[in-house]
Amino acid sequence: MSTSTIPVSIDDPINARILAVSEDQISGFMLDPIEQIAARASLDLPTVIERISAMMGAGTIRRVRQTLLATNLAHGALVAWRGPVEQLNTIFDDMFANDPFTGHVVIRTTDPGADGATYRLWTTVKVPQGYSLKKHCDYLVKRTGAMGYRAMPAKKVFSLGVGHVRRRGLEPGARSDEPGQVIDTQTVVSITEEEWRVLTALKREFEPREIGANIWAARAAALGMELDVFARVARSLDDRGVIGRFSTFLEHVKKHADGKSVTRYNALFHWAVPAGREVDAGREVGRHHVMTHAYWREGGAEFNHVNVMGVAHGMEQDLVLEHKAAIDAHLTEAGIAVSYTNVFWGGRSEIKPSEISPIVYREWCAANGVDAETMR
Repeated sequence: MSTSTIPVSIDDPINARILAVSEDQISGFMLDPIEQIAARASLDLPTVIERISAMMGAGTIRRVRQTLLATNLAHGALVAWRGPVEQLNTIFDDMFANDPFTGHVVIRTTDPGADGATYRLWTTVKVPQGYSLKKHCDYLVKRTGAMGYRAMPAKKVFSLGVGHVRRRGLEPGARSDEPGQVIDTQTVVSITEEEWRVLTALKREFEPREIGANIWAARAAALGMELDVFARVARSLDDRGVIGRFSTFLEHVKKHADGKSVTRYNALFHWAVPAGREVDAGREVGRHHVMTHAYWREGGAEFNHVNVMGVAHGMEQDLVLEHKAAIDAHLTEAGIAVSYTNVFWGGRSEIKPSEISPIVYREWCAANGVDAETMR
C-alpha cells in the first residue's frame, strides 16, 4: 500500500485500536514497545509499524517517545502567569519557543471576576536538580514582561494518562472500582553520568523512519553500548520510578489532515477540600476515567485556596461539565466537603517535553547571558 493511501484518521477502526493502546497503555521501559502495542491491539507488527509511521507523517501523531517521570528528576510546577492581555500571545510565543524548560503553554479563561481570572497564561516549568524554580520563573518575568506568577508544585499525583481515543464515549461518572493510586513527588532520584546518557537517548523523539521492531538497538549503538547494557540501565531507572510510558502523542486540539481533531475542549478543574483530605479527594477524582491528570497542588489565596486540580478533555463543552458534575457528586457521596470549585477553559495551546538535563541548563544560561551559578 502506498503511503498516500494508508488511513491516517483516528476514526479509522485499525488506527483507533492502535491508539487505544499506544497513547498511554505501555507503562515503564519495555525492550519491545512496538511489538507490545501490536500484541495488545491484536494486530500484526507490520500493520502497526505502517500505521504509526503514516499517522506521524500526516501530523495525526505529533510525537512518539518514551516519557520520564520528571517529578523524580527535576523540580517542577504548574505556573499561572499574569500579564497584559495585549501581550499574552507574545509572552506565550517567547516561553514556548525560547525556554526549553517550559513544557505545556496554554491560554486559559474562566468567568470574569472569578478567583484567579487575571491569570490567563498557564505553563508547566521544570528545572534540573541543583537549580531554583523560583529564580527561573523570576528570570522569565523579567524577560517576557509578565506581571507575576503563582507556582504550584505537585505534592501528589493521582492520575496521569492521556488516552484521548480510549476516553471517547465515556459516560459521566465512569470510574474505576478502586481509588486512584498516589504517586509521590517528593523523592528526587540521583542520576549518574551513564544514566543521563541513557535517559537522554530514551526520551528523544522518534522519527517515522525509526518506528519498527527492536526500536532501541539504534539508540544503544549510537551511545556505543551493547543493547543488553542499555536495557539494564533503563530497567534500573524504571525500578527507581524514573520511567513513565512509551507513548504516541496525538495532536489533540489542532485539526488533523482529515479536518478533524481528537478533542475540542480542555478543562482545568479546581476543588478546595479541607486540609488533611487532599489525598482522599485526589484519589476519588483520579479514579474517574475522564481525568487525564489529577494532582494535589496548593493554589493559595489567588485561587481561593484550591488544593486539588485535574484536567479533562472532550468534544462537547456541556459533556465535559457533566463529567465534572458527576465528580462533584461523587466527592459529596464520599464525605469530602468542597468549599469552592471552578473551571479554567483552555484556548490556544502548545506542548513540548520539558528539558531536565543540568548540562543543557548550563548551556542555555550561557546562551542567554545568565550566570548559571546565580540560578541555584
